[in-house]
Amino acid sequence: MNPGELFALRQNRRSFLNCGTVGLGSLALANVLKPWAAGSGDVDRWPGVVRPDPRFQRAKRVIYLCMAGGPSHLETLDYKPKLAEMDGQPMPESYTKGQPIAQLQGRKLKCLAPQHEFQNFGQSGQHFCGLFPKMGEVADELCIIRSFHTEQINHDPAHTFINTGTSISGRPSMGSWLWYGLGTASEDLPGFVVLTSLGKGGQGQPISSRQWHSGFLPSNFQGVQFHAAGDPVHYVNRPPGVSQNDQRRLVNAVNALNRQFDQVVDDPEIATRIAQNEMAFRMQASVPELMDIGGEPQHILDLYGTEGGDGSFASNCLLARRLVERGTRFIHLYHRSWDHHGDIKKNMRTSASEVDRASAALITDLKQRGLLDETLVIWGGEFGRTPMAQGSGRDHHIRGFSLWMAGGGIKGGTSYGETDELGYKAVIDPFHVHDLHATLLHLFGVDHKKLTFRFQGRDFRLTDVHGNVVKKILA
Repeated sequence: MNPGELFALRQNRRSFLNCGTVGLGSLALANVLKPWAAGSGDVDRWPGVVRPDPRFQRAKRVIYLCMAGGPSHLETLDYKPKLAEMDGQPMPESYTKGQPIAQLQGRKLKCLAPQHEFQNFGQSGQHFCGLFPKMGEVADELCIIRSFHTEQINHDPAHTFINTGTSISGRPSMGSWLWYGLGTASEDLPGFVVLTSLGKGGQGQPISSRQWHSGFLPSNFQGVQFHAAGDPVHYVNRPPGVSQNDQRRLVNAVNALNRQFDQVVDDPEIATRIAQNEMAFRMQASVPELMDIGGEPQHILDLYGTEGGDGSFASNCLLARRLVERGTRFIHLYHRSWDHHGDIKKNMRTSASEVDRASAALITDLKQRGLLDETLVIWGGEFGRTPMAQGSGRDHHIRGFSLWMAGGGIKGGTSYGETDELGYKAVIDPFHVHDLHATLLHLFGVDHKKLTFRFQGRDFRLTDVHGNVVKKILA
């Protein structure tokens, strides 16, 4: 009895249904995946399911610098002199009555003045906090969004919302959507890579791996976390005594069995498994080369402020640039340092010093290599902080906060939107999370309403049923 006959005898009820009418969705997905899974040799690079409109495509990759914990817009990008005047006075009830407040419910709400001076930077006169002098050197590349707002007031659901467009866990992250929709230029590295660092300036809230999951998309589109210490990816090194040829023969044998099994059960996840096996094999050579920054000149290391390999935000920014050069579509950096419920004056100084130099260096380095025009860089947190004091700190805040964007078709040296005079609510040109996603996809030449995936009888998309492209910030 050959292996195919043996598999057929062992076919269970689930396999039978997958091959019948219940499996029509799986058959459709298998057809989508066919260009990737076809062939008996190495799996080809995933081409994506949409073709960008060249008239609008400006970006080809994203580096998202997530200041995890929620940086205060009032000590970073949005100066409010009226708030300074009202320091210590009661917060007007007209602002806060009936509004969601995370940990200040039932307390007397008092205004807290901005804790650090702001100044003008660049020829454009961008106005932001003096704690970021290096960012000031690239101010003319930045578009500052001062009217950002979101819908979730606690850390994990807020990350979920800004990453997936919904607070419901289990949906694909934006990195997964981009990889699935547009593919990647790299054959040897994942299209979606995550790097994390832990700062000393605030509570280091944990970041769940759910934040870079592929949700209902095929599992090979989930983000791959690279670790700061030890092996950058688990099991990336071969065991002692196992040669590359030995590994190649093993991968070929396993993939052959998987293909034979797929002829019986017709399960698209098998194509995913084959692709992951091939990617894992190639990463055994590509990842060590990526992480070895010995060839970087000293002036570049000095620019970022790192010798590399130390797990710092600076080191991760340098790796992000190296990933961009190698074709990775989406790189997400989390710096866990911004949950400033107390002593915000001191902690803001620490957190700013941890990211200022490297954030600016990334912009400078990308530009001098001719990569910034096609690389969208985003800097911001999952929410902002309240104008009201929480002791010597600030509480979570969702009604209005700030981020900046640069490169990839963004109009530099500009600002967009405003909050009210106390920095509480976005009042001019509100910029929602869904608008960020719609604009991001537009910069890739993709209509956010057309990048969809059918799941449980419905066509899902990153922007759900919302989102508008904000054309005023486009170059």
